[in-house]
Amino acid sequence: MTVLQQTRRYAQRQVTRRLMRTVPWVGGALAVLAVGAAMRRKGAIGGALDTVLNTIPVVGGVKIAAEMIRGRDFIRDRRQAAGRPR
Repeated sequence: MTVLQQTRRYAQRQVTRRLMRTVPWVGGALAVLAVGAAMRRKGAIGGALDTVLNTIPVVGGVKIAAEMIRGRDFIRDRRQAAGRPR
C-alpha cells in the first residue's frame, strides 16, 4: 500500500467520522423546523404530537405509511378563520 493510498483512507475515515458527528445535530434542527410548521398548521398540542409520533423510528414509519394509504392525516389541521390567508 502506497503512502498516497494510506493518506486517502485516513482522510476518508476522518471525513466520515466528522459527518457522523453532525448527523444528530442536523436531524435535531430539522425536527425543530418540523415542529414549528406542524404547530402552525395543527395547533400547539396537535403539532407537537404529530411531530413526536413521526420522530419515533417504527411508529413514525407506520404512521406515515398509513396516512399515505388513507389519503389524509390522523391529526387534522385546525380550521382557518374565514378570510384569513393560509
